[in-house]
Amino acid sequence: MYTANNTSRLIRGGKAYFDLLEQLIDRAKTSIHLQVYIYEEDETGSQITRALVRAAQRGVKVYLLLDRYASSALPESTVQSIIHAGINFRWFEPLVKGRNFYIGRRMHHKIFVADGLSSLVGGINISNHYNDLPGKPAWLDWAVFVEGEVSAVLYHRCTQMWFRVTKIPIPVFPIAESIGENCLIRARINDWVRNKNQISRSYLEMFHRANSNITIMSSYFLPGRVFRRNLRQAAMRGVSVRIIVTKISDVTLAKLAEHYFYPWLLKRNIKLYEYRKEVLHAKIATYDGMWVTVGSYNVNDISAYASIELNLDIHHLPFAEQVDKVLGEIMEKDCDRITLETLNHKDSFLHRMVYLLAFWSFRIIFYVFTFYFRQEKPQ
Repeated sequence: MYTANNTSRLIRGGKAYFDLLEQLIDRAKTSIHLQVYIYEEDETGSQITRALVRAAQRGVKVYLLLDRYASSALPESTVQSIIHAGINFRWFEPLVKGRNFYIGRRMHHKIFVADGLSSLVGGINISNHYNDLPGKPAWLDWAVFVEGEVSAVLYHRCTQMWFRVTKIPIPVFPIAESIGENCLIRARINDWVRNKNQISRSYLEMFHRANSNITIMSSYFLPGRVFRRNLRQAAMRGVSVRIIVTKISDVTLAKLAEHYFYPWLLKRNIKLYEYRKEVLHAKIATYDGMWVTVGSYNVNDISAYASIELNLDIHHLPFAEQVDKVLGEIMEKDCDRITLETLNHKDSFLHRMVYLLAFWSFRIIFYVFTFYFRQEKPQ
């Protein structure tokens, strides 16, 4: 369900994002929720930890929930110092559960909520990779800064996750303040184990509703069969579809597997672009200059079936037009257009065999390490 009383602002990863995050932490009056996949003890992690400690010391209730697998490099001494400073800290445990046994489930979403009123949602982890440092520009990623009713929804989502991990209830969220802007936003969750496939459905709705154009920027772009079928149908209807992927990847196997889909996309008149400046870690899509989804959801089966994800769907013309313009500029200035001609010239038979092997290796790894005995029955 969309909420109407909101404002939204697109934030590019890097210094601007972490400066805003620190400001929001410093302004918080009653509560802070930060739930993130990767939290590292580097310059960026230390900056955010210091801000969270300051908040706790002035009486703000601070709740920090991290994925145990992805943030496992965080030293135990740091965890204990965080707890000693008065921050409520918990791990989301990804391995070996009881009644709904699974292997490899991850809490992949990235959510920050201050006072139930202001929020950041995106794909940005707490790590130097996502920050601008001397000689090391940030990986390309996005978040959206929102204020209004949707922040109360996000607060509820954070308290729900916290309760599932700790069994400790948190007070009811505050009522959102009136801000007088009719920006339609809804929070969307993917958690296949709990029968939540909302982000996957949002993408399918985009394919069905688009009349003129679709733009998808995605890291680890490995679409499943349902996604590919609907993508193909949109292109066959005459919708102009543009896909932006990374040229430089932090996961070599995923990039090689991604190459396997290049001919399939291009033969269906889908335009393909490789971002060449840094690692692209973004997860954002838009259609017809009127709707945007942004968050943690990657276009692959890991996000669809094996991770806990959160996106915001934003139905607001000014915001969507801005996103469309920004992505268009990136394609023009910072991307290489991939065509069948350039692909045939560059890729040998051996290359294609490597891509095929990488694709099947990725699928096998997915099924082995994100295996479920059963999905929960709907309540």
